[in-house]
Amino acid sequence: MRFLVGFTPGGASDITTRIIGQKLNENFGQPVIIDNRAGASGAIAARIVAQAAPDGHTLLSGATSILAINPALSARLDYDPVRDFAPVSQTVSMPQLLVAHPSVKATNLRELIALAKARPGELNYSSSGSGSSSHLAVELLKFMTGINLVHVPFKGSGQSMPALLAGQVQLIFDPMPTSLPHVKAGRLRALAISTAKRSPAIPELPTVAESGVPGYESSLWYGVLVPTATPGTIVTRLNKALNDVLRTPDLVERFAALGAEPLGSSPAAFGKYIREEIAKWDKVIKGTGIKAE
Repeated sequence: MRFLVGFTPGGASDITTRIIGQKLNENFGQPVIIDNRAGASGAIAARIVAQAAPDGHTLLSGATSILAINPALSARLDYDPVRDFAPVSQTVSMPQLLVAHPSVKATNLRELIALAKARPGELNYSSSGSGSSSHLAVELLKFMTGINLVHVPFKGSGQSMPALLAGQVQLIFDPMPTSLPHVKAGRLRALAISTAKRSPAIPELPTVAESGVPGYESSLWYGVLVPTATPGTIVTRLNKALNDVLRTPDLVERFAALGAEPLGSSPAAFGKYIREEIAKWDKVIKGTGIKAE
């Protein structure tokens, strides 16, 4: 069984997929290979899965950017997230942290906004790629606050985070599993969390909305999909296997430590959620005027 991840190793999509893949390996008793195909905000991996044999042996680790952001950002996308895939189950939801290099003279989001307004265009932020969730999270913040930050895109969190740690860039909205360890170690400063509610993993950190940007919310979600012609019996079997492993106590504990919430859903419910997210991000992208770079 091959699990396609559209981003570089070390990022949140990769980490969550490997945790789930390990459990599926135990469940099925056969190897589950994680295949990282980074590039184009996950579009390369999506295209490979869309064109794969519909036998249940090639899975896509779908993410917000692959399934909901890319369709609104690119008019020439060579896959359709609704037409070309059969949803299996939503798997994980998690927040992103807005984190800063210690050299940034701001200890919270309100101070960052004031600093950015005093120095327009002087602060920069990295992302895991143009059109990625980390990119859109900052663009939404810019749109809602009127600040001017310069975008420095990379090919994945595995590259954007080291750039921030080295001080080559100053800010990033990054998934909690890859950012929280650096915050706890004192290497980065957390300014706010992207979700509507605070996280039990770092309860002292306020949300963006609490920090003077009411209505702001941007969370990451992941799920598993297969080629659209995959027989329903295979989709049902995969759905049961995924939902079983997502309820495993040690997996729930591992995700909780990362600030992530294991979900599980029916194929129909996941398909409905994807369509809702496509509509949501289409509205955001049109409203902010973001273009694919």
